[in-house]
Amino acid sequence: MRPRSMTGFGRGEVTVDDRVWVAEIRTVNHRYLDQRVIMPRVFSGLEDRVRKIIASNHDRGRVDVVLQLQGESDFGPRLSVNTDLARQYHSCLQRLKSELNINTPVELSDVLTMKDIISQAEQSPDFDREWKVICGALDIAINECCLMREQEGRALKEELLDRLESFSYCLDTLQERVPGLVEARHGDIKERLVRLLEGVEMDPMRLAQEVALMADKSDVTEELVRLRSHIGQFIGFLDLGEPVGRRLDFLLQEFLREVNTIASKIANAEVAHMIVELKNEIEKLREQVQNIE
Repeated sequence: MRPRSMTGFGRGEVTVDDRVWVAEIRTVNHRYLDQRVIMPRVFSGLEDRVRKIIASNHDRGRVDVVLQLQGESDFGPRLSVNTDLARQYHSCLQRLKSELNINTPVELSDVLTMKDIISQAEQSPDFDREWKVICGALDIAINECCLMREQEGRALKEELLDRLESFSYCLDTLQERVPGLVEARHGDIKERLVRLLEGVEMDPMRLAQEVALMADKSDVTEELVRLRSHIGQFIGFLDLGEPVGRRLDFLLQEFLREVNTIASKIANAEVAHMIVELKNEIEKLREQVQNIE
C-alpha cells in the first residue's frame, strides 16, 4: 500500500432527486497538510466535517477540495414583500403630494425606494440530510485520488530502489579503494615526518605510533558501516504501511552527513570524484522523496 505519492486527483458525483453533488480533490506535495475547501456558502457550516475526513486520509500535502451543488435546489435566498408597509408608504406619499400640491401620481418605483418593502432571507438546508449525499461524493473522490497516489507511489518506490542500487554501487567502489588509499596515506605521512625530523633522533617505535595515529584519521570504515545501515533503514521504511516521507527525508540528511565526513577525511582526487557521484545520487533520491507522503 505504501509509500503513497502526494500527487493525485479524484472526482465523485452523487445524484439525489433533482440535485447533483460533485466533489473534486486535487493534491500536490507540501511539507505539511495544507487544506483548502471550496463549497456553497450556505453549506459552509459543514466545512469542518470535510476537513476532518481529508485529515483522516492525508498525512501531508496540499489538498484542494471543491464541492459543487448542481440541479434544482431550494437553498437559495427567498424574497418577500411587506404589503402592509407598502400600503402605508403609498398612503403617506399620496398625502404628502396632496399637501405640497404635486399633481403627479404615486408610482410603484416611488414605493420600492422605501426601506424594508422587499426583504431577503436565507433558507437553512437540512445539513444532516445533505451531509450524507456530500459524504457519498467525497468518498468516491477520495478513493479515486488515493488509488492514483498509490499507483504513483509504487512507481516512486521502484525509482528510489534503483537510485539506492546506484548509490550502493558507488559505495562498493569507494570501499574497495579505501584500504589502498589509507595505505598510501600511511606512506605519505611517514615520508613527510622523516623529512621534517631529519637530523633529529626519534625512537622508531614512537615514529610508527605517530604515523599510525595520523593515518587512522583517514579511516572511513565507521562512516561506510553507518551508510550501509542507513541504506537498510531506507529500504525498510519503503515497506512500512504508514507515511514515511519525513523519515526518508531525514535519513537522506544523514546520508549526506556521512558522505561529507568521508570527503573531509580522505583528500584524494579519485575519492573526490566518487564523492561527487554519491552526492548526485543523494540529490536524485531527495527529489523523489519530496513527493512521498
